[in-house]
Amino acid sequence: MSRETPAPGNDGPAIAVIGGGLGGLCSAIKLTEAGYRNVTVYEKAPRLGGTWRENTYPGIACDVPSHLYSYSFEINPDWSHAYSPGWEIQQYAERCAEKYGVSGRFELGCEIRRSEFVDGRWRLHAHDGRRFEADILISAMGGLHLPKLPDIPGRDEFSGVAFHSSQWNHEESLQGRRVAVIGSAASAVQIVPSIAADVSQLYLFQRTPNWIIPRRDRAYSRLTRWCFRHVPGLARLYRWALYWLAESRWVFFRRNSLVNRLGRLLGEFHLWRQVRDKALRAKLRPDYVIGCKRILRSDDFYPALARDNVELVTEGIDRITSSGIVTGEGRELAVDVIIYATGFDVYDIVGGTEIVGPGGESLADRWRERISAHRTIAVPGFPNFFMLQGPNSGLGHNSVIFMLEAQLRYITGCLDEMQERGWNTLVARDEAYERYQASITKNLEKMIWTGNCRSWYQDASGHVFTLWPHTCTTYWHRMRRPDMSEYQEYS
Repeated sequence: MSRETPAPGNDGPAIAVIGGGLGGLCSAIKLTEAGYRNVTVYEKAPRLGGTWRENTYPGIACDVPSHLYSYSFEINPDWSHAYSPGWEIQQYAERCAEKYGVSGRFELGCEIRRSEFVDGRWRLHAHDGRRFEADILISAMGGLHLPKLPDIPGRDEFSGVAFHSSQWNHEESLQGRRVAVIGSAASAVQIVPSIAADVSQLYLFQRTPNWIIPRRDRAYSRLTRWCFRHVPGLARLYRWALYWLAESRWVFFRRNSLVNRLGRLLGEFHLWRQVRDKALRAKLRPDYVIGCKRILRSDDFYPALARDNVELVTEGIDRITSSGIVTGEGRELAVDVIIYATGFDVYDIVGGTEIVGPGGESLADRWRERISAHRTIAVPGFPNFFMLQGPNSGLGHNSVIFMLEAQLRYITGCLDEMQERGWNTLVARDEAYERYQASITKNLEKMIWTGNCRSWYQDASGHVFTLWPHTCTTYWHRMRRPDMSEYQEYS
């Protein structure tokens, strides 16, 4: 073993966190503050940052307001925009690591391929042969980081430049080139307006139209940033105003709500106002309930599609050739570059890392029929294992950072209880898990994500495993402290 991991002592149990994004960083900070100083964050890349390190495509920005998409304990008065670009969020993360003194807790360039619970501890196997051990394992890998490429005949025959949006090829200029963007959802909505003026021709391949509402992004003036920095409490008050505004939108996702019908009118008006061509507008109008798939925010996507050098292609793709794309109607479109804006493998929550419990069962096997967890963070049969952004903790209306902090407070509470009770292991009880799942399922039935609308929110059987069916305030209240009757010591 290349590195000795100390047994539980004055610094508490050895804690391994897999994933160095905002969840892993928050884990390092909050666990250290709670007195758990034997914490190591394993990150496969040479830098921390996660999503905001990996995704560097033109136009990338967060679709949650900057002052809300940040840690509550590290208010940033200097955000440049209402919706900050990705590079600025990456810089924020790196500043936080330095400020809170946790940079040294990151094991960078270390991809954990397999973790197994053996003899009361977790054994971690890295891609380069190194092995580590820990008492506690926390997955902070998130669910949107494994690129998903479409299974299109001839994809490997293309002789031009091709790449996924999350693996942007910055060495290739798009200036004056013929470009195809396959996929029309969250990434494409940001990419297309950013490159449309530079390319000679852009084909956007759309399978299903998306509901899009205005983002109303704006740059903060120097005076505004000065006020956020120097007026006591102003930045925090502004953050809370954003939070409660976001919370008020939760009712939007309830079945048959008046607010949902008003939201549809907003989407319809935004489309009508920005797209005057009736034929194009018809192609862009969704035929499903707004909100049952991810709602996108953009001020410039629709105008970009109205450019003379941009064509929205809705006839599907038959195959890819060495020189272009053949549509479902037999048209052959010659292109120089193909950009796959086709999203991520959302069904692999633990990011390709094999998690194996004490009985030899892997988490992937456990989730083959249904992806689920107890209180979004634990799985029966997997002792001393916790997740951030686990099943049913995603959001359609607010900031995931709020959820991360609530999850870490709860996990820290579990660790504290273990120390007080003298437990070496902790695992969720099956009966507590079943009660929790019954509650989640009952409440999901009241939301618009279930039913005939198919989306990546659902697994193959139609079960919604991604989203939280209540307000964030409800989640915070229920995750204030663990109820230890729901757990037991593993034996």
